[in-house]
Amino acid sequence: MKPIKIAILSLTHGHTRKYYQTLRDSPKLDWVAACGENRNVIDLFERSVSGVPCYDNEEEMFRKHPDIEAVVLASANSEHKRQTEMCTKRGIHVLSMKIPTFDPKEYDEMIRLVDQSGIVFQIELEMHYNPVIYRIRKLVESNTIGRIYAFQATNITLSPVWAFPWQGVPELSYGKRIPISSGDSRFRGGALCDHPHIFDMLRWLTKSDFDFVHAEAGPNIRTDIEVEDVILVAGKMKNGTTFLLDPSWSRLEERLTVPGAGWEIFPKRMEVNITLHGEKGVLSADCFGPNVYHNGVPNDRYTVQYTYFDEWIGMIDEFVDCIRCKKQPKINLHWHRQNIDAMNACYESVATKKSVFL
Repeated sequence: MKPIKIAILSLTHGHTRKYYQTLRDSPKLDWVAACGENRNVIDLFERSVSGVPCYDNEEEMFRKHPDIEAVVLASANSEHKRQTEMCTKRGIHVLSMKIPTFDPKEYDEMIRLVDQSGIVFQIELEMHYNPVIYRIRKLVESNTIGRIYAFQATNITLSPVWAFPWQGVPELSYGKRIPISSGDSRFRGGALCDHPHIFDMLRWLTKSDFDFVHAEAGPNIRTDIEVEDVILVAGKMKNGTTFLLDPSWSRLEERLTVPGAGWEIFPKRMEVNITLHGEKGVLSADCFGPNVYHNGVPNDRYTVQYTYFDEWIGMIDEFVDCIRCKKQPKINLHWHRQNIDAMNACYESVATKKSVFL
């Protein structure tokens, strides 16, 4: 199979650095160019990656590399609609970061553009390719614990705001400056915006959609950011499964401008834990459990070295297969819309202090 000629745009998303090695090492990809949003990220890219030209203008990059077949949108959420329009006009396939947009009208327009152009548009929800999740899905499908009555999950991490400042800017993260609730000084666009994965896993494992959500935002751990960092979501699916989700930034971090060893203060920078209660038993899993800990810089704190399978490999494999075989990926705009609608409903619930039905 001929490698896909791929580029990466903006370089400002928290997952950008994880793509460096994947794009370089995969025999299915030919990484031909990058485009940085500002001088700082371009300088960081050029110190980290050699042999891949990095531009400061998207039009120039596409003009100099007309053979680009696909791009990774490693950008602020507010940029995705514009970049999608740019790619659909050129017939370029897209691997988008996890939030296409929170604006329903923009989302519908992105769906229209993608469907009309026929490009592959895959959304980066890499938990689908996690081996622990794969094992959970197999056990659920084999009826090991019977019908699922309750689903509990955490997607808790440190905050990426210090390394990727746009994630603390409501207009760039959520798309608008909307207060969390009346009289609250915080705005939508924080931890909830960073953690759609467990909403997606809930639908995928229960094979159902959301009935209602009820959400509450607790007092911020980080009092100097203007978006929420602690939020809890409860609710019920249409098939009767109840759920409790914690998508908070409740792990503390060193305020590093470049992610690196010792970023986490708590020994584990993220925890995705899932517990399924079924009619035959309970299944509990730590999706990022197998780690190595050591004393490391800075400040001789515990530092985590993840040893799990790299989900990005499976995700890229599917992306390439969909492009070459003219298929649409599992995690496409149509599928993901329900997750985004549920997350918007969570914000509405926080604002109204009521349950919100979907």
